[in-house]
Amino acid sequence: MVTPNLNADSNPPDILAKQKSRYFLTWRWHFYAGLFVIPFMLMLSITGLIMLFDDEIESARYGEVLSVNSSAYSSQEPLPVSAQLATVQQAYPDGTVTQFVPATSSEVTNRFSVTMADESTQFVLVNPYNADITGTIDRSDSWYQLANDIHGTLLIGDVGDYLIEIAASLTVILLVSGIYLWLPNDNARRAGFLKIRTDNGSRILLRDLHANIGGVLSIVLLFFVLSGLAWAGIWGAKIVQPWGSFPAQKWDDVPVSDLNHKALNHGSEEEMPWNLELTPLPQSNVHVHGEEITSGLSAGSAEKAGMATEQIGIDRVVNEAKVLGFGQYKLNFPRSETGVFTVSANTMSGDITDPTQDRTTHIDQYTGKVLADVTWNEYNMIAKAMAAGIALHQGDISIINKIANVVFCLAFILIAVTGALMWWQRRPAGQRKLGAPPKAVDSGLWKVGVVSVVLVCIAFPMAGLTIVALMTIDALICRYMTTFKEALS
Repeated sequence: MVTPNLNADSNPPDILAKQKSRYFLTWRWHFYAGLFVIPFMLMLSITGLIMLFDDEIESARYGEVLSVNSSAYSSQEPLPVSAQLATVQQAYPDGTVTQFVPATSSEVTNRFSVTMADESTQFVLVNPYNADITGTIDRSDSWYQLANDIHGTLLIGDVGDYLIEIAASLTVILLVSGIYLWLPNDNARRAGFLKIRTDNGSRILLRDLHANIGGVLSIVLLFFVLSGLAWAGIWGAKIVQPWGSFPAQKWDDVPVSDLNHKALNHGSEEEMPWNLELTPLPQSNVHVHGEEITSGLSAGSAEKAGMATEQIGIDRVVNEAKVLGFGQYKLNFPRSETGVFTVSANTMSGDITDPTQDRTTHIDQYTGKVLADVTWNEYNMIAKAMAAGIALHQGDISIINKIANVVFCLAFILIAVTGALMWWQRRPAGQRKLGAPPKAVDSGLWKVGVVSVVLVCIAFPMAGLTIVALMTIDALICRYMTTFKEALS
């Protein structure tokens, strides 16, 4: 960052002193926040790029086992899903089929997710025309899964999640301070505002690239930060997500399970809608001769008492999904004797591209009765905002959305790299110092600055805790340096 020539403006000395003090104070905060955020911004942008091209990467890796020569079966209808399921169950007798994903076109295979005896999960790929198994895909071996795990936890669990949340929260401070430093309220900043000067040396070029790209894309970056924080362990899971969750009490006379919708996700893949993850799943009722007994009686107990507990077939569920209007979807099988079939189509899982068409339907595994049906219309305002925001964040809306996200990721990488290079160029050579901007001379209380920081701290608790820690460290360092200089003099 290039220090502005504040004296060039025709302002009274006291106004200039305040401007200079506030500039250096803001710059100092921008510097400290940037040092922490830059590695995370690079990581999030790179892993985000990998996840954006998940379909292309999967096709390149598994194209042979994913494709079906439909022209060879032009006069043949696909076999019933039950026949395909039987083939999978016969091939993997020790595995448990948990999910059916219909093919996106006639040129690709159907998928059955199978949890093996060793707890690994495989996509078993089946030719829908002859029920032949064409191959498998280890769900934990996908590049998307690896990138997603790094993107969310750095592969170190909750600690990584908290570090990423701190970085995302501090990015808000970075944006607010960066906009203040970028806006042209003095001659030096006016000279480079919305310009990329290539003939004034590398420092000016880096400054123009960093400031102007960052300033122009500040709202876009803020959007990515806020929508990404929806997955964070504190701001997302503890604060925002509960407010956006669908209340199971809306379902009339439907018993609920101890499991919530999040239990239907496979590993770190977010397959259930964000606003349903914390909502309990409904339960199937055990029946005898078509009459409901009780939700408190397990199917195992019912069988011992001679009660009928036969599950409806998958063909009936698939047909019901078609009748309800589902196109592309995921069908989750019951996880217990009182579990339900769950048909879900949502943008968060990549099933569809329009968040207003999100739909999750639960079907009684014994009667085929629809127990609960949650659509976009049942989402509250927070849930609707997050559903649309997450779809945009993931580039799921359209090819234009995807291309735009690629451009944004590359721009964020450029912002981070130019920021790091600017710091590297201006740091004191041959000295073990961070090269932080000089501490501003006290010019009184800056109300706007204080209010801005307080609001960010309240809205983002992890940022607040980090700011308090940084202020303490900064004060201790400055006090130590003052004491050290006095001792030398």
